[in-house]
Amino acid sequence: MSSHLRFPPGFAWGAATSAYQIEGAVSDDGRGVSIWDTFTKRPGRVVGGHHADVAIDHYHRYRDDVAVMADLGLSAYRFSVSWPRIQPAGSGAFNHKGLDFYKRLCDELLARGIDPWLTLYHWDLPQALEDAGGWPERDTAYRFAEYALCVHDALKDHVHTFSTVNEPWCAAFLGYASGEHAPGRREPDSAIRAAHHLNLAHGLAVRAMNARRVGGCVNLYAITPATGSDADLDAARRIDGLQNRFFLDALLLGRYPEDVLADLGMDTGFIHDGDLATINAPLDVLLVNYYSRFTVSGAGGGKASAAAAPTETGSPWVGSEHVSFVNGGRPVTAMGWEIDDAGLLEVLQRVARDYPAIPLVVSENGAAFDDVLKDGRVHDAERTAYLDCHLRACREAIDAGVPLQGYFAWSLMDNFEWAWGYGKRFGLVHVDFETQERVLKDSARWYSQIIRQNRRHEPTDS
Repeated sequence: MSSHLRFPPGFAWGAATSAYQIEGAVSDDGRGVSIWDTFTKRPGRVVGGHHADVAIDHYHRYRDDVAVMADLGLSAYRFSVSWPRIQPAGSGAFNHKGLDFYKRLCDELLARGIDPWLTLYHWDLPQALEDAGGWPERDTAYRFAEYALCVHDALKDHVHTFSTVNEPWCAAFLGYASGEHAPGRREPDSAIRAAHHLNLAHGLAVRAMNARRVGGCVNLYAITPATGSDADLDAARRIDGLQNRFFLDALLLGRYPEDVLADLGMDTGFIHDGDLATINAPLDVLLVNYYSRFTVSGAGGGKASAAAAPTETGSPWVGSEHVSFVNGGRPVTAMGWEIDDAGLLEVLQRVARDYPAIPLVVSENGAAFDDVLKDGRVHDAERTAYLDCHLRACREAIDAGVPLQGYFAWSLMDNFEWAWGYGKRFGLVHVDFETQERVLKDSARWYSQIIRQNRRHEPTDS
């Protein structure tokens, strides 16, 4: 493994989590109900009937978890804020007890020399807003901007970097088209409206906060046609358009790709004059989540979606439901996701080449494997190899001129993995979901070594 990997001074070395996956649905501080609280209680929605009422109890154990981060040598920690913990009804009064929790978390991080990176939305919409129509309704974007401003004003002295919406593709298309994620709706037209309003929410929040450092966050995939046939080339164009360009073009160019709008074939009257200028608000950094490559075909013969949970779902690919996903012949993780570090390099170079210059950060990258805790250790060589090859890709991107400024492993700890429940482990840290015991995996020890070697060579203030 690449124990000699070297990165530029000031490179952010982090790990990431999200509120719903780790905190537990603690309500004694006034937290409201989220769409995921509701979704997980519906039979058949989550593998094993699992829910996150306790999750890994980070709400009560955050000091111990920050101590783990410090032991690993992290220089940064990316976490999300629970909207219903801050604003239980999604509008109206703000809950100061909820804000106080995140202040305590940030204070603990800062005391340990760890930079807090705050994500405002990681899919836990207040249920009251979903009852009013959810993300397909334009008003939800305005409610988000109000919430964002409240969080910013309360935590701006604690937080270095704010990001807005994590992976809007997932929130829109898994939540409202396939139904795999909360709120579990299968309404293709609503999904497109949701995608636009999530983008609009991002832009409105950026302008409302006027923060000293703010970013957007997208999940990008390298896309490969299964063959050189016209059908497969068109399939690759379609999936790239809906997965990547629909969000990159809006955030960074202030437009939607014309071919994607044509693929959708719907009335776009919900896109108001001035919306795209708002979405194109100036950013200080673009957060890129990367996990895998898609190999696609327009001729059938593959799966309808890429590694969906084994629950009842539809297609997330609105307007391109005929496209199938085929095996590209690469090793896969426990999620069935193909391991392709070359795709990360491809994605980073593409953004740097095709869009206005902007600093980039890999804000999520990681893998689930079937970890086994034995004699107090988890020997997860596959995850270590995954991290190693993707960090090599990051280094190669920097050498090629990509302005890459940081890397956040997903995830810091094993947690609630959405529709998969507790059956998929992404963590650097193993969690016993019954006892809540935390144990560093071998991958965590390796990552810690890489971090410490790099931080050791950074200049110190005189």
